[in-house]
Amino acid sequence: MSETTLPPVYEPSEVEASRYQFWLDGEYFKAEGNPDKAPYTIVIPPPNVTGSLHMGHALNNTIQDILIRWKRMQGYDTLWLPGCDHAGIATQNVVEKHLAEEGKSAAEMGREAFLEKVWDWKDTYHARITRQLYRLGVSCDWSRERFTMDEGCSRAVRKVFVDLFRKGLIYRGDYMINWCPRCHTALSDIEVEHEDEASSITHIRYPLTDGSASITVATTRPETMLGDSGVAVHPEDERYAELVGKKVTLPLLNKEIPIVADDYVDPEFGSGAVKVTPGHDPNDFAIGQRHNLEIIKAIDEDAKMTEATGPYQGLDRYDCRKQVLEDLKTLDLIEKIEDYEHALGRCQRCHVVVEPLISRQWFVKMKPLAEPALEAVKDGRTGFVPPRFARTYNIWLENIHDWCISRQIWWGHRIPAWYCACGEVIVSYTEPTICPSCGGSKLEQDSDVLDTWFSSALWPFSTLGWPERTPDLEHFYPTSVLVTAYDIIYFWVARMMFTGLEFMKEVPFHTVYITGLVRDPLGRKMSKSLGNGIDPLEVIDNYGADTLRFTLVTGQAPGNDQRFRQEAVEAGRNFANKIWNASRFVLMNLTDQDQEESSFAPFDPDNLPDNLDRADRWILHRYNETVQKTTMLLDKYELGEAARQVYEFLWNDFCDWYVEISKHYLYLKDEGEQAEYDRKQTRSLLVYVLDGVMRLLHPFMPFISEEIWQQLPHRNEKALVVAAWPQGNSNLNFAEDAEDMASLQEVARAIRNLRSQVQIPPGKKTAVLIRAEGRIADCLDQERHHLGKLAFAEPLTIKNEIEKPKQALAAIIGDGVEVYLPLEGIVDLEAETARLEKELDELLKEIKKTAGKLSNRDFRSKAPKEVVAKENARREEQESRLVKLKQRLEELKQADG
Repeated sequence: MSETTLPPVYEPSEVEASRYQFWLDGEYFKAEGNPDKAPYTIVIPPPNVTGSLHMGHALNNTIQDILIRWKRMQGYDTLWLPGCDHAGIATQNVVEKHLAEEGKSAAEMGREAFLEKVWDWKDTYHARITRQLYRLGVSCDWSRERFTMDEGCSRAVRKVFVDLFRKGLIYRGDYMINWCPRCHTALSDIEVEHEDEASSITHIRYPLTDGSASITVATTRPETMLGDSGVAVHPEDERYAELVGKKVTLPLLNKEIPIVADDYVDPEFGSGAVKVTPGHDPNDFAIGQRHNLEIIKAIDEDAKMTEATGPYQGLDRYDCRKQVLEDLKTLDLIEKIEDYEHALGRCQRCHVVVEPLISRQWFVKMKPLAEPALEAVKDGRTGFVPPRFARTYNIWLENIHDWCISRQIWWGHRIPAWYCACGEVIVSYTEPTICPSCGGSKLEQDSDVLDTWFSSALWPFSTLGWPERTPDLEHFYPTSVLVTAYDIIYFWVARMMFTGLEFMKEVPFHTVYITGLVRDPLGRKMSKSLGNGIDPLEVIDNYGADTLRFTLVTGQAPGNDQRFRQEAVEAGRNFANKIWNASRFVLMNLTDQDQEESSFAPFDPDNLPDNLDRADRWILHRYNETVQKTTMLLDKYELGEAARQVYEFLWNDFCDWYVEISKHYLYLKDEGEQAEYDRKQTRSLLVYVLDGVMRLLHPFMPFISEEIWQQLPHRNEKALVVAAWPQGNSNLNFAEDAEDMASLQEVARAIRNLRSQVQIPPGKKTAVLIRAEGRIADCLDQERHHLGKLAFAEPLTIKNEIEKPKQALAAIIGDGVEVYLPLEGIVDLEAETARLEKELDELLKEIKKTAGKLSNRDFRSKAPKEVVAKENARREEQESRLVKLKQRLEELKQADG
């Protein structure tokens, strides 16, 4: 035996940082840019420079890293391009809050000084995010890192804006937009989150100007009536046919407004008449355009009432609502107020209720750009995993509106438009010095910046050097796969599709892999308000990056949410320890000669020795099977199932069975030539399988696999991260031996289960009798030395006919195999039965207590959800124990028969 350099206990903190530096020093993550090699490209979804990575980032980056490490080992020229997003509104909000804590404001500092502060923030948090990604083990090509506001990306943004403007696909105009009074900027439709909220609907009587009657309208926003310029009814609503064309007096402001007929009105809703506020509702705006109604701005950018609202000027919109209701009650113009639930739009960033306003903004004309993006998914040039998300993508693009791209903030790509006093608007690639219309030199650039998603939409090609036709762009575009969450299909995926097709004439990626959300153990979304967030860095500190990665990947399926459970993390940690201990065993049993690469004779699967025994052939078959299944599952993007294949082989087949079986040969006392040959062959086979399975494990758990692999003897490969991915080998197909070993394992497990039922201590040898016939009997007899050791069965009797012992536990396996564990002299059946009956009585009391608690309505309605969930889990565990206890008592009765 030789000394292994692997310590007795696996400590991730002592391995991970040094291994990551080893990879960086070796430049193993760096893409070659070799035109003779097939490329495989992923561009990272750039995290925002607003703080720390969360568990969703950990999942997303783990999936990307698995794919890129796998493809790198398969020999592709792999590029995983990293970078960060400037995240306009989000970053500006965070920095403004930080300044407010210091008693400062952006307005006081001025634009340039504020932007310097934001750049400092970006540098600090970018460095922090990079360190966090290092700790997760991501194998990005850091030499190609990008930022959405770096010089190259900024050049690409300006070119796209100018080109689309010159094509008539970007325009500026006064239209209804979503306005955030907190962030003080316009928002696109998909930056507004709509949630159903309890509210009320007020029915208000508007008197006809001639005094003959009144018409009742209903609204959830009484304050907006101060901006009304009409009342609309359906043209086929006979109730109001004679009123169309007449006028009503707008209460509170006493101004006359017309009654118009419009198809938009639903005659079944409320009274069938609606107030029309063209300045504060997109549907009313459209009605107003059709009927030439006045657009009145009743609410300003601070959500305060304007001069147009007369006595209500200066009030906050909600204070105004209260006052309007009071005044209407005084005038007896409120018919009724009803409870009502409706969807309220809130800013995605700050959650303040948005205000629809007419504003002069920049827009992208979307329909001409959306059509090619729809076609590319329909004809299969880009596919979704899972496919159902193509429908989400299609629905949004089929119903798309023009995109408002201007934002009234300072942090971001400033719009490349300049204004001259003569009225000329100049949109240019470079900053103009003279007005082409009047020759004036006093030009002022638009103060707005572009929506963050405008630059993010260019990410797959701007990061590769576009608008220049760089070697990287030629070689690595289009990219291979995009890994992203389903909640940004609208924000990002669709926009990358139409910009890629417009400017590169190719789709930006062939596959879109959609991840689900990582939820807490109760299935709730992780959030600061609930206090249920789990910091991935804390998990790494306590358990290691490999454990976190393995927990995340085995818990997920494409497109589905997963629950992050502590017991799954601990299972991942136990798996790492199991791998470590088995690897130490293999390394400790290698000789000094084995460890020398020059003299080590590796196992050759293409030139198999004649004396392989059944267990050897079985482990080779199972290894070969695992290689093929893992590769097939990765090809199908079933990463969780692929990881489970590796887990099952390593934990069950290799560690629990083959390592134990190998001890028979490694510890042979015979010093003869044949014994030494068997020992050497066993060592060689152990190394071959361990080497191969470390390669399979590497994409999922890169740190521990690299650390172990570096201790194994191997030739011509310097690092596991760039070692060759295993290939299936038809020479290793031993299906019959695999069937035989499966039967032997089933028998061994049956014996272990029988022993555990009567609590026979591990290691204590007991007699076992097996009745079997035919091939299975031959197999068990030939492998009796392995079976005896694995099941602590001594003496072990295997016969065609066996008389059942008077006192024995029995198990029937498969087709005709009977296993008997004699109990006489080992277990006091009477005492064991009494012990189990006492345990059963105590369990029944516990079940009654739990059932009483769960049947209590007050408990179920008032206790926290997690407490109720814990009681439900306790009940399930108790019922499971009850079944097992009753089964064991029945088996003891049979054993005594």
